[in-house]
Amino acid sequence: MPPSPLRGKGLALRRAGDGDLAWLPRLYASTRADEMAAVPWSETAKQAFLAEQFGHQHRHYVAHFGDADFLIVEQDGRPLGRYYLQCNAPDHLLVDISLWPEARGHGIGSQLIRASQDEAARQGCGMRLHVLQANQSARRLYERLGFVVTGAEGFHHHMQWRPAAR
Repeated sequence: MPPSPLRGKGLALRRAGDGDLAWLPRLYASTRADEMAAVPWSETAKQAFLAEQFGHQHRHYVAHFGDADFLIVEQDGRPLGRYYLQCNAPDHLLVDISLWPEARGHGIGSQLIRASQDEAARQGCGMRLHVLQANQSARRLYERLGFVVTGAEGFHHHMQWRPAAR
């Protein structure tokens, strides 16, 4: 169930299903559009690469976070993105949040994460996530929501939120 401000906008959350695999690779590709714009490959090569990368990511998520809630964000029955959350103590893990470009910047992600923070706090838990070091806009969002960088590994920053930080 999405937070009440989002329900008022016709937004809903539902479990991801096999039928979503038809559009999830395109959503993934949209999150890497800026990065791929600088790559001197043909569109066909870029799309093949991104489809392969999505497949690797999807298999990794299922293998390593199989007990997570793999949720689809919808507005009036139309998919707007995905929200993958693993709710285990001591910290809930935000595995992934991705929205179509036209859905970004409207407070949807913030509302979803705040609702997850509220639920984690009710359970006496914090939250953690990782974000690409190059994704400064996502990092700024997480920092506004009280997450702090706790380390780095490879191309990612590790971030954590504790209820007292909000």
